[in-house]
Amino acid sequence: MKWTSQSKNSGESMPCGGGDIGLNVWVENGDVLFYLSRSGAFDENNIFPKLGRVRVRISPNPFEKGAEFRQELKLQEGYVEIAGKSGNQEVILKVWIDVFNPVVHVDVSGNKPVTVNAWYESWRTEDREVQAREKNASSFKWLKDKVIASKDIVHTHQNGILFYHQNKDSTLFDLAVKQQQLEPLKPALWNPLKGMVYGGWMQGENMVPDLDKGKLKAVSGKYVNAPFQGFGLRSKAAARTHQLNVFLHIDDNSHVGKWKSGLAAVVSKVKKEEQTARKKTLDWWKAYWQRSHIAVNARKPDAASPIWQVGRNYQIFRYMLGCNAYGSYPTKFNGGLFTYDPVFIDSTLKFGPDYRSWGGGTFTAQNQRLVYWPMLKSGDFDMMSSQFNFYLRTLGNAEARTKHYWGHKGASFTEQIENFGLPNYAEYGQKRPKDFDPGLEYNAWLEYLWDTSLEFCLMMLDIERFTGSDISKYLPLIESCTVFFDEHYQYLAEKRGAKKVNQNGHLIIFPGSAAEMYKMTYNSVTTISGLKTVLSRLLALPEIYGTPDQRKDWESRLSRVPPLSFRQMQGHQTIAPAQAWERIQNTEIPQLYPVFPFSMYGVGLPDLEVAVNTWKYDTEAIKNRNYTSWHQDNIFCARLGLTEEAAALTIKKLQDSGRRFPAFWGPGHDWVPDHNWGGSGMIGLQEMLMQTVGDSIHLFPAWPQDWDVHFKLHAPHNTTVEGELKNGKVHNLKVIPEARKKDVVMAEWAKSY
Repeated sequence: MKWTSQSKNSGESMPCGGGDIGLNVWVENGDVLFYLSRSGAFDENNIFPKLGRVRVRISPNPFEKGAEFRQELKLQEGYVEIAGKSGNQEVILKVWIDVFNPVVHVDVSGNKPVTVNAWYESWRTEDREVQAREKNASSFKWLKDKVIASKDIVHTHQNGILFYHQNKDSTLFDLAVKQQQLEPLKPALWNPLKGMVYGGWMQGENMVPDLDKGKLKAVSGKYVNAPFQGFGLRSKAAARTHQLNVFLHIDDNSHVGKWKSGLAAVVSKVKKEEQTARKKTLDWWKAYWQRSHIAVNARKPDAASPIWQVGRNYQIFRYMLGCNAYGSYPTKFNGGLFTYDPVFIDSTLKFGPDYRSWGGGTFTAQNQRLVYWPMLKSGDFDMMSSQFNFYLRTLGNAEARTKHYWGHKGASFTEQIENFGLPNYAEYGQKRPKDFDPGLEYNAWLEYLWDTSLEFCLMMLDIERFTGSDISKYLPLIESCTVFFDEHYQYLAEKRGAKKVNQNGHLIIFPGSAAEMYKMTYNSVTTISGLKTVLSRLLALPEIYGTPDQRKDWESRLSRVPPLSFRQMQGHQTIAPAQAWERIQNTEIPQLYPVFPFSMYGVGLPDLEVAVNTWKYDTEAIKNRNYTSWHQDNIFCARLGLTEEAAALTIKKLQDSGRRFPAFWGPGHDWVPDHNWGGSGMIGLQEMLMQTVGDSIHLFPAWPQDWDVHFKLHAPHNTTVEGELKNGKVHNLKVIPEARKKDVVMAEWAKSY
C-alpha cells in the first residue's frame, strides 16, 4: 500500500501497529502525525480514548510542498515508511511498534544532517462536559446524565514528556452496579475501571524538552474540532539519524506512583532488548504471513479490479487484526485501534478523536464474534485468547448476577456487555416498570438475548479441534453458559405452571430471542442450534475432559434441548426462526444460524436443500439481505455452496472502502473502520475456498472457476492446506500432515492436481 501524496486530514490516515498498540499515521502540510491507541485503556465513563497525538517536524523539511513524497505500509514487515526528497536532501522516517513491548519507535535517517521537533498533543488538558451525541463514545450513549471527562496530566520527566490519566474513584462501574440492584454483591464483583492509570512517556535520543523559564512549554492549537495543547521535544543538534520513542503503560487497581514504577520497568526492559527488538518484531510479522494467506488473481494485479481488491483487502484487514494480537482486551468491532476524527465520517459529529459510535468499553457480542471467527482458518489461534479471556474475567460477575436475581446457577452474558461483564448502562433501561425483572434489560432489542455467548464457547471448542491444545481453563465457562439456559428456562416454566419441561421432556425456551430480530420467541432457532452444537461438541471432546458425572450432565442437558422448528415458505420447507414469536424487528436472518455459525446444515451435511430453501424462499430472510457491517449473507451463501451469490456478496464486502485506506469500511450500522464488516468478509472468503465437515476438507465449495488464487489455510487436527488455482486447475496442493490429503474433497469442476 503506497501513497505518493500527503493526506488532507486524519481521515486519510494509514494503520500501523503491533502487539496491542495501533496508530493512525498520516502526513499533513509537511508534518508527520499519528494517533496513539492501546488495548485496555478506559476512562471513568468507559470511553476508549486515544492516548494522544504525536506530531513530528523535520528541518530542513523534506516533506515541504513540491517535494517528492512516498508513504508506504510495509505489510510484510508491519511498519509504515515515509520518504521525502527535496532538492539534494533525502529523508526516510520509519514508524514501527515492538510486538513484544508497548513502545512506538520513530526512526529518522537522512543523507544530510537535520533537526527534529516532536510534540505530544493532548485535547484533554482540562475537565469538560461530554456533549449530547458525543456520549455515544461512552457507556452513557443517548442518556441525559451529565458526563464529565476528566483531564490528563502532562509534565516533563527525565528529558522526556510524561502523560497519564488517573481514573476517579467513582466510575461507570459504580453507576451500573447501583442501577442494576447489585450493591449487596459489589465488594465481590470484578471492577477493571477502579484505580486504572494509563498513559506513557515520550523520549528522544539526544532530544530535550522545549521549556519556557524552566517549565514545559505548552503550544495551543486546534485540530479539526478539538482544541489541544502541544508539549515539545527538540533535538540538541542536527544529525543524520534521530530516534523518538513513546513508551506506553496501563495499570488497573493502581495509583500514580505504582503506575510510574510499572512504566519505568517497561522502559528498562525495552532498553535491555533494544539490540534484538527490531529483528524479533520483523520475525514475528514474517511468521504471521507465512502461516496463512489468500491472494486472489495475484499474478495479474489490477488495482481497479474489485476481484483483485478482495484478495488484497483480505490481507490488509488481517494485518489490522494482527496489530492487536496480544491485547488485554479484544479488538473492538467498532473501529478497533484505528478510529479517527469523527467529522470525516459524519460531518455533524464535530467532536474530538476519542469518539466512536456504540461505546468504548461496551463489547457488542453479535459484532465481536465476527472479528474472531476468521482467526481459526487463518491459524491465528494465539490472537483469540484476548476475546476468550474477556469472558473468563467476567464469568464471576455473570454468574453472580444470575444467582442474585434468580437463585440458580449459570452465567447470564448479555448482548451489549460492559468490560466488567454486566449489561450496558444505557441499554439496561433507565425508565423501567416498577416490578420489571431486574435481571433483564428493559430494551426492545436486547431482552432475553443471552445466547451469543454460545458462539464464543464454540470457538473455544474449535481451538481444541484445530490444534489439540488444552482448553481445560475454558471448560467452566462453557459449562456455565449451557447450565444457565437449562436452569433458567426450567425456573421460568416452574413459575408459570407445575411442570419444568414440556410433554416430550424438552425445555420450554420462552421468552427468548432470535438475534435482535424475532422477539419474545418460543424455542428460538439461535438458542436451540447453539445449545445443540455446543453440548454435542462438549461430548465429542477427548475423554480427559469432564468427569463421568459431568458427561452425564452434558448428555442430560442435550436431551432437554428441543428440536428446531420448520415452516412452509412459498411452497418449500424452510428453517423457522422459532416455533412462535410476538414481533419482528431489525434486519437479521437468524433462521440461517444453523448454517453459520452452528454448522448443522451446509455443504457435505444432510438436508442441505432445506437450508438453501430458507435462503431462497423465506420472504422475511429475502427482505433483510444485505452486505454491510455485521450482515453475514456472504457466509450463508458460501456455506450453502451458492457460488454466484457468495462471490457477488464477497466482492461487495471486501472491495475498496471508498476511503483512502481501502480497508477502512463503514460506517454501515457501526463505525469506521468497521471491523465486523471486515471480519465477516474474511469468513465468507475462507468459506468459499475451504470448508471442513467432520474430517472432510472441502476445497472450492463456492469458488468461481475464473478466480485464480494462491492460499494457505488451517483445518482441524493440526492441518494446513496450501495450493494454487490457476485457470481452473489446481497446482501444488500441499496438505500437512500428508495423511490428511485423503480427506480432501475437491469441487467437481476442479481439475486433478
